[in-house]
Amino acid sequence: MLLLLGLSCTPRTPPPAASPTPPGTTDVSAKGWVGPPLDRGQVVLHDAYGGTHPVEVEIADTAAARTRGMMWRTSAPEGTGMLFIFPSDEEHGFWMRNTLMSLDMLFLDPSGRVLGIVAQAEPQTLDQRSVGRPSLYVLEVQGGWAEKVGVVPGSQVDFKGSLGARRGQP
Repeated sequence: MLLLLGLSCTPRTPPPAASPTPPGTTDVSAKGWVGPPLDRGQVVLHDAYGGTHPVEVEIADTAAARTRGMMWRTSAPEGTGMLFIFPSDEEHGFWMRNTLMSLDMLFLDPSGRVLGIVAQAEPQTLDQRSVGRPSLYVLEVQGGWAEKVGVVPGSQVDFKGSLGARRGQP
């Protein structure tokens, strides 16, 4: 009995905290995954009232970057987002696994026209979200932003800088 009490009172060094993701993991959806830095660019959205709204974007143009998306982020400051560029114009679906904030998803055709918007997508769900039409691009921004600035289906998006050069625009 004394031996047991002696052992239970012996100070111990706590074990190191377990890392949620082993170093070097290849699971792009894991919290600790570190991929290459994403290219950046700018898009300008035209609202329903003639105004323009620049958005600084990270460019998700690889399979890994598109899968990772905005997982594990706790905020998306106004005027920022992520532009998903797909290899082909087809119907794309998005889920919010490991996405910790509400997002607006703007689905764009090859010319940069907004085909549809999934507004304020609920975070941390596996529900598929789509607008039911083929798109080449999807722009994710802070939830509620599209309505706040007046961007609606039919609005035009201009691609600036290196994004515009990719598309043959100034």
